Amino acid sequence: MILNTTITLSDNRQIILETGRYGEQATAAVTARLGDTLVFAAVSVGRENPEIDYLPLMVEYQEKLYAGGKIKGSRWVKREGRSSDEAILTSRLIDRSIRPLFPKSFRREIQIIITTLSVDGENDPDMTAIIATAAALSISGLPFAGPVGSVRIGYVSQNGTGTFVANPTHQDRQYSDLDLIVSGTKDGIHMVEAGANQVSETIVLSGMKFAEGEINRIIAGISELKQKVGTKDMKFTLPDETEMVKISKVLKKKYIKELLEAIKGMATKESDSDINELVTAISEKEGIIDPILASAALNKAIYQLIREQIVDKSIRPDGRKLDEIRQITVRVGELPRTHGSAMFQRGSTQALSIVTLASPASGQLLESPESEVVKHYIHHYNMPPFSIGETGRLGWPSRREIGHGALAERALVPVIPSKTQFPYTIRVVSEIMSGNGSTSMASVCGSTLALMDAGVPILAPVAGIAMGLIIENDKTAILSDIIGLEDFKGDMDFKVAGTEKGITAMQMDVKVKGISFEILEKALAQAKDGRMFILGKMIAMQPSPNLKISKFAPKISVVQIDPEKIGGIIGPGGKIIRRIIAETGAQVDVEDDGTVTISGTDEAGVQKAIDWVKGLTEEAEIGKEYDGKIVRIVPFGVFVNILPGKDGLIHISKLATGYLNHPEDVVKEGDNLKVKVAEVDDQDRINLVPVTPLTAPAGQNMPSGRRPAGSTPSGGYFGGGDRRPDSNFRRRESFGDQRRGRSGYDRGR
Repeated sequence: MILNTTITLSDNRQIILETGRYGEQATAAVTARLGDTLVFAAVSVGRENPEIDYLPLMVEYQEKLYAGGKIKGSRWVKREGRSSDEAILTSRLIDRSIRPLFPKSFRREIQIIITTLSVDGENDPDMTAIIATAAALSISGLPFAGPVGSVRIGYVSQNGTGTFVANPTHQDRQYSDLDLIVSGTKDGIHMVEAGANQVSETIVLSGMKFAEGEINRIIAGISELKQKVGTKDMKFTLPDETEMVKISKVLKKKYIKELLEAIKGMATKESDSDINELVTAISEKEGIIDPILASAALNKAIYQLIREQIVDKSIRPDGRKLDEIRQITVRVGELPRTHGSAMFQRGSTQALSIVTLASPASGQLLESPESEVVKHYIHHYNMPPFSIGETGRLGWPSRREIGHGALAERALVPVIPSKTQFPYTIRVVSEIMSGNGSTSMASVCGSTLALMDAGVPILAPVAGIAMGLIIENDKTAILSDIIGLEDFKGDMDFKVAGTEKGITAMQMDVKVKGISFEILEKALAQAKDGRMFILGKMIAMQPSPNLKISKFAPKISVVQIDPEKIGGIIGPGGKIIRRIIAETGAQVDVEDDGTVTISGTDEAGVQKAIDWVKGLTEEAEIGKEYDGKIVRIVPFGVFVNILPGKDGLIHISKLATGYLNHPEDVVKEGDNLKVKVAEVDDQDRINLVPVTPLTAPAGQNMPSGRRPAGSTPSGGYFGGGDRRPDSNFRRRESFGDQRRGRSGYDRGR
């Protein structure tokens, strides 16, 4: 049976939820439609795996190009391949919106597959995907503490004030200074993702509050669908943790000295592998046979002890104050041959960021059901196993690495100069050499310094900080610059990046059902103080971008030409542009709007290519003087090259004072000659005269009836007057054909 419900948003647009049409054998399946964007979410429940110590939740978001009426651009492969970074980021967005709402001890496998069936180019499928997933989980019978609502918020500023927009379209987002995604339940907000154009903390917080009304509408709609379906909760037996909790309390009291010592060691690195030795030792002393029970009890004791120390005594695992930042070390110009590099170290977290500059042609083409775009700023993040003292596989980047790279990229995009201001494709790679919390924010700081070292004129330096939260027995503690241990044992990971002026990116995940706006406001204020402190350390090392780019980086210039003259640069079959590239060593890229980008590591070659392109598109000006070169000699004159691809004729009568039998009496091919444009006829043929006429050799006899050179009252393209037109008609025809063939007048038109 097909059942549906309609959610009316604040702008009167409608989201239609429907179940029963597709996915009959899934545990639950729902489609969500906004405009002509339609997303399908299917939930399947698998076997129980009691041997694992985490929630086995798998979220897969699938982009289908047919949804936007597109076929994959590859010549050979037309099937959708490995998930794009954008699809992986959407999967993470959905996962982060729902994972906190499952019992931590639930061990049944859950797989959620979300498929885009139709996209309209206006409404983003990502928000619709979260809503479809939340609805499917709500009617699945799983122990899910939903429903959850999710909304995108934009902010358009004007004349010192601004307007918030719920679920802005693609067109709306072009004018927005904020791209804020908020997920929450009736208990509060528990997931935030944001990119911003240096907006204030006040605006961001107001945006979250604005999102609350839209979230409540979505929750009400999902609850209505659940009521129509009449879902009955499935019977699951959650592990009885009574014995484990009882043992953990004994261990915490009996071995507090050993546990505190272990916590100090765990605070120095992100891996907790060393705890295994303590588990074994205590298990033997206490006679605990079950290793899983012993490990769970000991970790519970450590978890509780860390939280009590923080909220009751304001003592953090590494001894810092709640708002204290770890020691910061900054270095720039770390690597000898890269275009820019920097090391940012905060405590035992090390991020080495490297910048590579290339021509705009090296931009990354991204295909999606909605559009094709070219990225000219790319940020990648790598965190190998050795960075946390472990072994592991190397291969494709993990979802976590893709997510952290995207967050760092989003934080820096608002300060990257425009393509016209800095015509480079920029790739930044952050290599995490040592990780202990806040690695994504360390990569933001390190990459800012590397960009300035590379001479990229960023608008302002960007710093990032990760905030934590402990809520225990109605007490709260907000932590600045959290380490890995505080992330694992805490209730919040709240990353904030920005400039001195305002926020550029945010990401918040909590492990509780929701947090209050009061806590969010305090966390944002404390994060700003920490960000300003870190910015001060960075600016002290690198106050501003270097004035020159690296000598190893390509030199790039942009020439704007009339689009009608593109053919003159390309030439027949690309002959001319290939010749420019071959002879100058520079890369030449031509766009349809007449933008010609010339790049190369050899400045002289780049300049030669620039002059060549300008010459091909420059028009000869009457009265202007040029340094020419004689390229061909014929009986009636000489052809002189004055611009690339442009030759003009000096008639024999204008070449020298006195009478000449032949031009070779005064010049030879290859001679340089300063000339002036006397005429450009209606066929674009150029008539030249020497700036300083040459002197004809003595003793040459002028035939009877001929005037001396230069004495005719009207020269004309062929000199005129001194030869009868009829007798030279064939010669003129021949010259016209030869000239056009030589100088390319008919090529590329």
